[in-house]
Amino acid sequence: MGEYYWDTQIEYLRNSRDLFYNDDYIEFLVKSVWKIEAPVHLVDFGCGYGYLGLKLLPLLPEGSTYTDLGGKLLDEARAIFAQLPYQTEFLQGDIQEIGLERKYDLAICHAFLLHVPNPKMILQKMVDCVVDTGKVITFEPHWIANASNFYLHGHEQSDFFQLGLLQKLYEQDAARCCKDGNIGMKIPVYLSQLGLKDIECRVSDKVNFLHPHMEADSKNRMYNRLAESGYAAAPGEERDVYISGLIERVASQEEAVIQYENELLLSKEFHIESYLTYASNMKITFGSVVR
Repeated sequence: MGEYYWDTQIEYLRNSRDLFYNDDYIEFLVKSVWKIEAPVHLVDFGCGYGYLGLKLLPLLPEGSTYTDLGGKLLDEARAIFAQLPYQTEFLQGDIQEIGLERKYDLAICHAFLLHVPNPKMILQKMVDCVVDTGKVITFEPHWIANASNFYLHGHEQSDFFQLGLLQKLYEQDAARCCKDGNIGMKIPVYLSQLGLKDIECRVSDKVNFLHPHMEADSKNRMYNRLAESGYAAAPGEERDVYISGLIERVASQEEAVIQYENELLLSKEFHIESYLTYASNMKITFGSVVR
C-alpha cells in the first residue's frame, strides 16, 4: 500500500480513540455478546499501534494471544506491548499481499477498511485466516451518522452541518478515491456476501459531553481530544480556494459557500467552555465463519 499516512500520526490516533468507546461496552461485547470464555488467538488487520489489542486483551481469558498485522506503527506497538504480560506477535508487511495461516479464532480491524480501495478483498483475507466457527469483527465509521450526532448549545445543527451536501461528498469521495467513511453500514452486507453466519451490527454507546462544570483535567482532556480530531477546525484553505475545491467535487456554488461559512462559524463558536454533545457512532460488525 506504500507509505501509510497514519503511520506518522501516532499522537492523533491515541487521542482520538478516547472519543469512540466506553470500556464497559467493550467488556459487554466480549463477555455477553461474543461470549468468549476460552483463550483465543486474535489477529488485528491494519492494527496501528495496537489499540484494539490494548482494549481487548485485558478482557479476554488468560492464555489468549494477539498478532499485530500492519505497517510502521508496529514499532510503537512493540514498545507498548513489551511492557505488558501478553503473548504477542508483530507481522509487518503489505496487507494487500500478505497471506496468513488459517489458525486464528478472531480477525479484527479498527477504522482500517475505510482507507483501502478493496475492503471486500481484505475481509476475505480476514475470513481465510480464521478457523471454522471463528469470528470476523470490524470497528468502522459511518461519517454521516457521526455528523448528525453533534450538538453545540446555542445553535441549530444546520448552522454547522449540511447533511445533504456531506452525503454527496462522502459518496463521491468513496467513488473517486476509495476512502469510504460510511463503510460501517455496508460491512454487514459484505460479510453476508462472503458467506458468514450470525451477522450482527452494533453501535458504540459513547456520547461525549463537554460542559463548563466538568473537573478541570477532564474538561481539558476532552476539549483537546475534540480539537485535535478536527471537529471544530477552521477551513484549511483560503475562502475562494476552499469553495472552488468543493465545487470541483460535487457541491453547487451556494452549497459550497454555506459549507465554508458553517465550518468557519463552528471554529469560532466552539471553545473550552462550550456545552457540546458528540457521538462518533462507530459501527461494530461481526459474523461467524462456518465452512
